[in-house]
Amino acid sequence: MAHQSVLLQEIIASLCLHTGGTYLDGTFGAGGHSRHIARKIGREGRLIALDQDKTVFGEDIVSELSTLTQFTPVVENFRNVKQVLEKLHVHEIDGAILDLGLSSTQLDASGRGFSFQRDEPLQMTFMHDPDTITVTASDIANDWSEESIVTILQGFGEERFARRIARGIVEARKTKSIDSTGQLVEIIRQHTPGWYHHGRTHFATRTFQAFRMAVNDELGAIESGLDAICVSLAQEGRMAVISFHSIEDRLVKQLFRRYSEKELVKMVTKRPVSPSEDELKDNPRSRSAKLRVIEKL
Repeated sequence: MAHQSVLLQEIIASLCLHTGGTYLDGTFGAGGHSRHIARKIGREGRLIALDQDKTVFGEDIVSELSTLTQFTPVVENFRNVKQVLEKLHVHEIDGAILDLGLSSTQLDASGRGFSFQRDEPLQMTFMHDPDTITVTASDIANDWSEESIVTILQGFGEERFARRIARGIVEARKTKSIDSTGQLVEIIRQHTPGWYHHGRTHFATRTFQAFRMAVNDELGAIESGLDAICVSLAQEGRMAVISFHSIEDRLVKQLFRRYSEKELVKMVTKRPVSPSEDELKDNPRSRSAKLRVIEKL
């Protein structure tokens, strides 16, 4: 499936983009949001794009964006945006976008085990070339205690059968190392009831989500990144965040409320914005997306 940027028109409208402004795309992915931002801010503007996966910054897309605006790609997690801006000598930005979670490109073609639809190495790290100290999903499956696995399945996946699945993982690894997504899916299948295998959501979805969030410390990254972006916003600068599940959205809501209570920002969206019916027809994967926007006071 070709990549489709979620809530694209809503994002562009909410950021109040202006020619010559400085903007941040903290989750570049396939570059859909960045393309539209670059066109709006023009040659006088500056766009800084972050992504942990260096392969997203291909020569063609970097060249394309560089003809539209002053484009700076940076291979980095958005949690480190403060250090990135300092290194670039950027003191404030006029707006920022974060599209949280997993991109369709990572899901469909990364080969790093994000999808339970194919048998791939059990990595789940956003980094293209993880080093030896990078935690992977295989490390969790083979080395973490049963209690630790239960904790992430419940906390990050809201998995109702967390205990059964964790126990199944610990039992299975006594016989053979768990190194592939296919092995993990089979363990989940064997340790969940039959009716659970026929719901609207695939029975492995919550476990895979939990493993991925733990591997990449996604909630920690969200808090660190949003805090840094909030500080870096110019007056009347806006931050727009798209989340795809309740755990992310709850954290974003809490952080935005905290900034508001400190009178740092005002809420632009009183309630999260969801995709239109037309977008849902064109891109069913957008169904769980929620957009929240704040403006710096």
